[in-house]
Amino acid sequence: MNPRRRTRNIVTFLFLSAFGVLFIYPLIWMFFASVKPNEEIFATLRLWPSEFVWESYVRGWLGVGRYNFGHFFTNTFILVVPVVVLTAVSSLFVAYGFARFRFPLKGPLFALMISTLMLPDAVVIIPRYILFREFGWLNTYQPFYMPALLAVNAFFVFLLVQFFRGIPRDLDEAAVMDGCNSFSVLTRVLLPLTMPAVISVCIFQFIWTWNEFFNALIYINSVSKYPVSLGLRMTMDNEGLVKWNEIMAMSVVSILPLVAVFFLAQRHFVEGIATTGLKS
Repeated sequence: MNPRRRTRNIVTFLFLSAFGVLFIYPLIWMFFASVKPNEEIFATLRLWPSEFVWESYVRGWLGVGRYNFGHFFTNTFILVVPVVVLTAVSSLFVAYGFARFRFPLKGPLFALMISTLMLPDAVVIIPRYILFREFGWLNTYQPFYMPALLAVNAFFVFLLVQFFRGIPRDLDEAAVMDGCNSFSVLTRVLLPLTMPAVISVCIFQFIWTWNEFFNALIYINSVSKYPVSLGLRMTMDNEGLVKWNEIMAMSVVSILPLVAVFFLAQRHFVEGIATTGLKS
């Protein structure tokens, strides 16, 4: 290898490594804070604890009151899994319609859908709350399920439309000649090819819904239905002395599913993002 090129590669590697450490440092700090004595967390800048307090994970898991974090994690999965599945399915069908069919007002409807990406969430939060209240959906997970069922997230629809446009229409025509209808073309021909993009949609929605705090705080008012995000916040309000090591411990536990999902599907995620929008 050319010495100049080797030097450039080494410098690039060191720079990216330092940049990566900078991004991952908050997670490292959170882990070590979870095993520090509570009074030591903000009293010193030292990362390594004077003693390891692993009991913070046990005490933190017990939660507060009648509900422990096992209950909050169960609620989170009950909330997140249907939202992810419904979002993937509904966005796939809507994107398929925009990408492969011709119908009246297709262009204006697609432009209207894309324009919702520029609409601040603060503008619609009050009318959306009133609508869900009239439907009787407050203090349930319906305000999360129903929008996912109706493919209201234009970002996911746009991502899948761009991916569909990169697949040659010749495949559709060949499938139709073999006797496939529109649904069979989608499920048998296009869906296997779009799996990287669908997995990307699932990962994005999983992470966003798992971290959901604001909407969960507005629509859910029973502690028995709290997800992990609200469970963590409730532990901070429960006592005058905040046990930060227990909160950090449960924060570490709460991000483990996100890290696991991302790394298990990393290859598909990178492929879906890299190939979206590329035309054959």
